[in-house]
Amino acid sequence: MRDIFFKHIAQTSPAPIGLEIVKAEGIYQYDVKGKRYIDLISGFNVANIGHSNPKVIEAVKKQVDEYMHLIVYGEFIETPQTAYAKLLTEHLPSTLDCIYFTNSGAEATEGALKLAKRATGRTNIIAFNKSYHGSTQGALSVMGDEYYRNAFRPLLPGILHIDYNSDEVFDLINEATACVILETVQAESGITVPSKTWMQQLRKKCTEQGALLILDEIQAGFGRTGTLWAFEQFDIVPDILLLGKALGGGMPLGAFIANKNVMQTLSFNPVLGHITTFGGHPVSCAAGKAAFEVLLAGNYINYVKKKEALLIEQLHHLSIKKINHFGLWASLQFKTMETAQNIIHACVDNGLITDWFVFAPDRLRIAPPLIIKEDEIKNACEIILKAIEEYA
Repeated sequence: MRDIFFKHIAQTSPAPIGLEIVKAEGIYQYDVKGKRYIDLISGFNVANIGHSNPKVIEAVKKQVDEYMHLIVYGEFIETPQTAYAKLLTEHLPSTLDCIYFTNSGAEATEGALKLAKRATGRTNIIAFNKSYHGSTQGALSVMGDEYYRNAFRPLLPGILHIDYNSDEVFDLINEATACVILETVQAESGITVPSKTWMQQLRKKCTEQGALLILDEIQAGFGRTGTLWAFEQFDIVPDILLLGKALGGGMPLGAFIANKNVMQTLSFNPVLGHITTFGGHPVSCAAGKAAFEVLLAGNYINYVKKKEALLIEQLHHLSIKKINHFGLWASLQFKTMETAQNIIHACVDNGLITDWFVFAPDRLRIAPPLIIKEDEIKNACEIILKAIEEYA
């Protein structure tokens, strides 16, 4: 299969990890030879409750037996969509009461940008350097790195990129600003946490100027940071919330969420202002709802901070330049990109799946399933420290 993979599957980089996995369960993945790997990045924050949870599998099978695709999104009342929307809104602030399901986080970004323009009648957008919101053209336009944008220009006009957590933004939000879009915790820069004061000032400035505040919690949501939604720790509420990754419980699903009155602007002038065929697929929504219920019932979020402390306590080594962390989510910085890459590959060779960050290739990524146990955290740290001893 390896030869077929390289011949017929479009490649996203010159050097993919290249594991051939045949089974995944809990925090583990297994390759064709039966070798077991700790998944220390949760399939990039997708498998928050681990892989192959029985309740999620049961929900998928039940929904497949009833129906899969029926019609373009938004025309029929489909129980998996409406039930999941109800459950989500019960755990969100009252102003975030209307959900538009998409196929992915990038599509959620696209929909949110359109919604902000439509609702405000404005076109200017403020985004942040080293931000990541997806790779489609609209999402790419607000991505915070010219290296990735440059090859695909022209992109959306009217977008201003500034430094994350910088006070410069307060002078730039004005009556022409449709929205400010940012990750509540910036992921691909290596887990960068803004100050609470800055976030609150940003919320205040957007409100004063009539600009919509879009918070991207595609990676940060669903308990990753120690609260269900990361924005809760900053005592603010966005106008639009972006979700993805763990939203689908392992199935493809994204969403942008806003107030009903704001969201309604996509339904007229023009009608079908935003439309998708497979967005909110019934099987994905059934899986997502089941996974969310498992997350809530398992009380896993309440143990995130304790597990975070254990993780950081275990990771002491002179070769680690810096550790950024927020919840069960961390990055380890090394002296060079080459050092980090060698350590990452050594971890994989020794049965631990990790990776680097888009804007921080000198950092190793940690984001295990929230169900990980304390002895499993210690085992994972031992593998990392062994790789550091060998290559740092």
